[in-house]
Amino acid sequence: MINKSAEIKSFLEHGDDSLAIRRLLDYSLEINQTDLLKMAISISKNYHQSRIENDSLQINSALKAESLDLLDALDRATPPLSFNSETLIKVNSISKKYIGSNFSLSPISLEINTSDIVGIVGENGNGKTTFLRCLSGQLAIDSGKIEYNRIPNADFYSVKNHVAFIPQRIPKWFGYLKDNLCFSASLAGLHGERNELMVDFMLERLNLSKYAHLTWDKISSGYRTRFEIARVLLFKPGLLILDEPLANLDINAQQTILTDLRYLAKSTYHPLGIVLSSQQLHEVEKVADRVLFIKQGKCLFTTGEATNEKPSTVIELETSISREGLVDLFQQSDIQLQFNGVFYTLSSESLNAQQIIQLVFSKNIPVTYFRDITHSTKRYFN
Repeated sequence: MINKSAEIKSFLEHGDDSLAIRRLLDYSLEINQTDLLKMAISISKNYHQSRIENDSLQINSALKAESLDLLDALDRATPPLSFNSETLIKVNSISKKYIGSNFSLSPISLEINTSDIVGIVGENGNGKTTFLRCLSGQLAIDSGKIEYNRIPNADFYSVKNHVAFIPQRIPKWFGYLKDNLCFSASLAGLHGERNELMVDFMLERLNLSKYAHLTWDKISSGYRTRFEIARVLLFKPGLLILDEPLANLDINAQQTILTDLRYLAKSTYHPLGIVLSSQQLHEVEKVADRVLFIKQGKCLFTTGEATNEKPSTVIELETSISREGLVDLFQQSDIQLQFNGVFYTLSSESLNAQQIIQLVFSKNIPVTYFRDITHSTKRYFN
């Protein structure tokens, strides 16, 4: 188990201050003592305010000392309970066909456990959203079975309380952002001081405090997604499903959200399973435990599962050398070349990635981009 205190101290020591503050909030929530959680929220608010005033990502010395003092207090407090992973949902060969359409979702099976992150990738219009909506109970399936482990006799309303679905297009809300979070917290059974405390926590944890008193039309689509994540987490769902959550975020925000989802999934305060679809393959594969590749309604590949395909190494390469030049250089090897207009795909049945790298550099090929996609779903995109 990761020593959270040591991890946060390492972040502070090496200047990873934004991540340190977010993890400090997580650690405080897991200890779940009101006074300590208030201290963490206060530190986070001061940190974000100092960033606005000083236009700096670095935490000042006073806040750093305060953070270390809080860490010591958290370490002395009663440690949070660990959790035992359990199966949340079993998907057994489900399929779906739309009336009047040639599209159909072919039988797909999947099991999701507590703290799992599952990525669903594929080109637009190939069935990702259909699959997610079936998981969330929004679409009736035509065949197969979905078993929700915590709901013996599942119906639409019980599934809705257990599974939170966040669509790519967030439904419009009215009034101020914080008021909407307070209302949602009340519906989730949080009242009085606890309501205010958890709303403040969510505002800080998802970097929403500066938008707390803004309305829908004054907030970007990316922060509307953050708001929706904060809102549904107040209800403590067992499974969180997100449809294209990265679509409206810049590259830095994508990394932040994905990192946060990883930590939230494994929180001892409230561990949950997460399923998300995305076009950002590389980013999703870095945080997901498994990735499903769906094409034309069929699950063609799941990372970590054995396939009947002959194993081969696949590399992406961007270079200024011509295709003819590459063909000439590799003519003595079994490397096959494909070009998509930007970079080459090199595949080999006999050479591994390291050997291909050595071969490329031994021939003095100028390289501007290089990536091993042997075990990535990217190799299945044409």
